[in-house]
Amino acid sequence: MIKNFYSNGKLLITGEYGVLDGGLSLALPTKLGQSLSVVPNSTNTLHWQSIDHLKNMWFEVTFEIKTLTIITTNEQQTAEVLQKMLLEAKKLNPLFLSDPTGYKAQTLLDFPRDWGLGSSSTLLNNIAQWATINPYTLLWNSFTGSGYDIACAKHNTPILYQLVHKKPTVTEVVFCPEFSDALYFIHLNKKQNSREGILNYRKANFNTQEFISEINILTNTLIHCKDLERFKRVISKHETLIGKTLNLKPVKSLLFPDYEGAIKSLGAWGGDFILAAGDRSTPSYFKEKGYKTVVAYKDMIL
Repeated sequence: MIKNFYSNGKLLITGEYGVLDGGLSLALPTKLGQSLSVVPNSTNTLHWQSIDHLKNMWFEVTFEIKTLTIITTNEQQTAEVLQKMLLEAKKLNPLFLSDPTGYKAQTLLDFPRDWGLGSSSTLLNNIAQWATINPYTLLWNSFTGSGYDIACAKHNTPILYQLVHKKPTVTEVVFCPEFSDALYFIHLNKKQNSREGILNYRKANFNTQEFISEINILTNTLIHCKDLERFKRVISKHETLIGKTLNLKPVKSLLFPDYEGAIKSLGAWGGDFILAAGDRSTPSYFKEKGYKTVVAYKDMIL
C-alpha cells in the first residue's frame, strides 16, 4: 500500500535570528513544498530516491533495513544526514521501519534546491508524518533551529510563531495585505547556510531581551499594516535593527542602494530570497541587475 505525505515550504518574514530566543515571528507557508511517497517491497532494504523540481533524480541511497547501514549512495554526506534523521525517528518510534521486508521511498521537490524554501524542513516533517512522531522533537534531536519551518510545513495559513519556555507556540493569523501586488520575492542567486547564520548570531554581543522586545513590536505592527508606505517603514526598521544588532550591512545598502522601494532579508542574511516592497517596475529593476528569479507575492504564498 502506497503512503503519501506532503509538507509546505516556508518564508520567515519577521524575526530572523530573534525567533531562536523567543521572538515573535511572522512566517508564511508557500505554495511550493515537498512530497514523500513510500511503497513496501521485498528487498530487505530502504531504497531512497530524491527527485528535483525538473524531475531529475539528484540523490539515491540504499540502507540495510534493520540497522540503516548505508549500502550504496551517490552522495555520502547527504546519505549520512538522512540516516541520522531516520535513526532518530526510530528512537522516537521503535515500530518505525520495523517491517524487515523493505521499502522504496521517493521525494519530489516543487522548487529548486537552492531556493531555501525548506528542502530539509519539508523532508523532516514528511519523515515525522511517516513515523507518526512529533516533528519538533525530531528536529531538535537531529539538528538545531527554531522550528518555525516545521510549523509552516504543517499549516496552510500565515502563522505567528514563538518559542515560549522553549516550546513552539503557533497562532494562525489572517495576513493578506491589500497591497500584496506591490510585494515581490527575489532570489539572490545563492543559497545561504542557515547554521552558519545562527552561529554568527550566537557570537554577537547585544542585549537579547531588548532585541526580542523590539522584534515583537515590529512583528505585531507589521501584521496590522493597512497601507504600503507603513509596511515599507516597518520592514526598513526591521532591517536596521538586525543590521545594528549583528553588525551587518542591510542588503539594500549593500546591493540595491538605488532601489526606490523597501527591501527586507528573509531568514539568515546573505542569500536565498529577499522581500521587495515597490511597484510594477520592481521586477524589471531586479532582472536588469541580473536577478532573474522574481516571484510575485500571490504566486509564492499559500
